[in-house]
Order: sequence, then C-alpha cells, then structure tokens
Amino acid sequence: MSLEIKDHNISKRVKVIKFLEQDLDKLIFPFKKHTTTSLDYKPFSRFSLAKSLDEVFANELSGKLKNILNDRNSGTIIVEPEINNKKFDKDFLVKLSTGLAYLVGNPNFDSMTGKYYARFYVKHQDSSDSYLRKAYTNLDLHTDGTYVKEKTDWLIMTKMEEQNVSGGESVILHLDDWEHLEELSNDPTGQENFTWGSPKSKNVGYKVEHPVFSKDKKGKPIISYIDQFPEPKNMKQGLFLQKLSDALEESKNKISFPLPVGSTIFSNNYFWLHGRRAFKEHSGLSRELLRIRGTFFN
Repeated sequence: MSLEIKDHNISKRVKVIKFLEQDLDKLIFPFKKHTTTSLDYKPFSRFSLAKSLDEVFANELSGKLKNILNDRNSGTIIVEPEINNKKFDKDFLVKLSTGLAYLVGNPNFDSMTGKYYARFYVKHQDSSDSYLRKAYTNLDLHTDGTYVKEKTDWLIMTKMEEQNVSGGESVILHLDDWEHLEELSNDPTGQENFTWGSPKSKNVGYKVEHPVFSKDKKGKPIISYIDQFPEPKNMKQGLFLQKLSDALEESKNKISFPLPVGSTIFSNNYFWLHGRRAFKEHSGLSRELLRIRGTFFN
C-alpha cells in the first residue's frame, strides 16, 4: 500500500492521488472477475469491484475520498494512475473509475447512454447539439445535472485516450474563489426558479425548475448552472444569466491545467465548476472521455 495525497501544484484546494503501477498490478486479478458487460447488467458487482480497490489501500481510500470531496476548502481530487503499460487498457480505466465512484456513492442513470456512465468522443468534425463535443469552442464553466430530477453531488471525468491534441486544457473554479460570489449569489433573481431543458442528445424528455443559487446545510452558497440549458422566463432572468456567464468566464481565479491520459477529475458538484478550453484545430483530433455523476451514500 502506497497511498499518498499531495496538493496539486496549481492550487492547494486540489488534491492529487497517484496510483503506482505496483498497486495497480494488485487490481488486475480482481478486476478480471468483472467484465464491463457484467458491470452494466449487475449493479452489485460494482460494489465488489470498489471493495477490491479499497483493499489495495488498506481500506483507507474510501474514507479519504469522502473527506476530501465533502471538505468545502478542497472538494476536488485528481487521480493519476501509472498506466503506461499496455496491461492497463480502456476496460481497466472503466473499472477503476467505477471503483472510485462506488467508494463514495451511487451513480445516477446517464440517459445519454442508458448506463451508469457515459463514454463519448470529442473529434475534429462534429454535428452534435451540445457544446460537450464542440472541439474548437470553449466549454464554459458549469456544473452537471442541471436538467435532471436526480441530485448530482459529485462528478467523475476520466480521460480515456487522445490523439493529435493540442489545447483542450481542463478549467475549474472553486465557488469561494470567485470574485462575484457574494454579489450574484445574493441577487434575488438567482434564487428564483429557472426552467432547465436539454437538447435531444441527452435523451431526457422533461424539464425541471430550480434556482441557480441555493444554500448548503451550513448556509454557504452552492450553484447549479450551465449556460446552454436554462430557459429564462423574462428579461430579468435573461440579463441575470448573461451577467452570471460573463462574471464566471472573466474570473481571474479560474484554474487551467492539462489532464494526463488515464487520469480522473473527481469533484464536488455544488461548489466547483468545470469546463474546457478550445482545442487547436487538427483533422485527426480525437479525445475519449468517461463521465460518472451521482450522489453520496447516506
């Protein structure tokens, strides 16, 4: 067991956990027991897989993940596994991400793919109806789960592979570091119910209503927002959203960094926003991502 947690060099709020190859080797046998198909069809198998991951780290990993994700002063973990060896393939990354998720909570059903996770590509050519796959456009800061009925406490994003990529750095912002938090979270318009829809590719056939800003159990502001999906009901709401979008994107406290292939961003979805910088154009550009989002165990 060689679990070590350090501060990321870009911010003390962001923690880094490195999984060494010698530790990942211990997962090869227990992970082989579960195919990606069995994980899809038998939810209980995901808990067994997660337990195997925890045991490699003396059953300490689950507690450390929960503590960091629920700590308002931190709340984001970058998991960096040593996977330069071919024995750690994409299926292994799916299982590793699944294990991380099930150590802290239950993933939501992802309607976009009909599974507990989504895998998708960002490529040179795109005809999608969402910014998610627009390679040459910034994916602005947002939180996940704005358009679904389920709670979304946390989010996992794993970079499965990439080719011919320049740019596309991850961008994140902690709500407490945002210069306009007090002003906009206290604006009465931000506390009104907004209507939130979604494009057809999300496969969600309903709309929901909720405010942009609310409070956590300690009375601190939390946010549920993405620029593409709110449907403002009037001029006041429309202008508030424009002000909000501008204030987020112009923040000088955004953090930008490249995420190594195989690595995972694991974030609290209430006080961290995330996005992505545009890629530099290349006809062979391709990046595959895996997303899991869900709720903490009670």
